[in-house]
Amino acid sequence: MSQFLAMYKQMGNEMFSQGIGQVAPYFATIDPEIVDFKEGYCELVLRNQKKVHNHLGTVHAIAMCNAAELVAGMTTDASIPAGARWIPQGMSVEYVAKAKTDLKVVCDAQEVDFSEPGEVVVPVAALDDAGETCFTADITMNVKHA
Repeated sequence: MSQFLAMYKQMGNEMFSQGIGQVAPYFATIDPEIVDFKEGYCELVLRNQKKVHNHLGTVHAIAMCNAAELVAGMTTDASIPAGARWIPQGMSVEYVAKAKTDLKVVCDAQEVDFSEPGEVVVPVAALDDAGETCFTADITMNVKHA
């Protein structure tokens, strides 16, 4: 089992969410709240708060990128074979609509094959309170097997 997944199961949503910024400090800048995490899936809430706003008063694109990389990384970590390693290699994003509410940022990679080494594309979407998609990303992870 992934070290992060084991920590999540032991610590629970709130403590794990607070602790993730200790492991990777940049993630703490968006105050992520991980609400579901398992093999093939990770979901967090990105709060619509002033510190993540752009000049329009909506959630900044890079804050959404930060959240997307976090859920994709957690999903990848929980889904790769034991002993494998991963690193983000690239990200392709689309800003579909202004993000004016809290966002549910979801990586649903249950259909992604993590069993082979190499490039793996992991999908992410950010949805507003009405369930409308504001942002999508395809994050390419480079998976190396031991």
